[in-house]
Amino acid sequence: MFRILIAAVICLALPTLAYGAADDAPRQPACIKGYVVDPQTKKCVKKTSATVPDKAITDQAWLWAYAGDYTYAIELFAEVAAKGDPSALNGLGYSHRKLGKMDLAIGFYKRALAIDPNYLLARNYLAKGYLAIGRIEPALQQLVEIGKRCHAPCKLYHDLKSALIVADSGLPGTY
Repeated sequence: MFRILIAAVICLALPTLAYGAADDAPRQPACIKGYVVDPQTKKCVKKTSATVPDKAITDQAWLWAYAGDYTYAIELFAEVAAKGDPSALNGLGYSHRKLGKMDLAIGFYKRALAIDPNYLLARNYLAKGYLAIGRIEPALQQLVEIGKRCHAPCKLYHDLKSALIVADSGLPGTY
């Protein structure tokens, strides 16, 4: 029976492998800490430069977050999140979730979604925050919301569906 369950989970998780998981971004930061890529010149400039747009700072913060330096990513995201930017708020949620601070992370995801209810990545990450603390029902609600807003093929929908299957099976998962 256990082998059948494992086989079912693997088969149902295949769409995630085909679409790629949202958290598995292989990108690396282009600049050293304290610098961001200026979109005009494509060169690294001090992040405090008045000419660097918020999006450049947020883009660099995502690269640091995906590279695993969550503390530095938080520093960068915080500068832009203070202005109410949903991507930066989502990034704060992601970074705090990866540091194990689930309540703080969930709060940031909810703030991002209050600004942009159609922000599917924030919904996906919010659901993963819920899964990390064992709350399957609110994670399932986010899957439904993503399904309503997403057009096929929807990588985030399939990624979250696979994570829910693993969580519901009782098998260990990382969220």
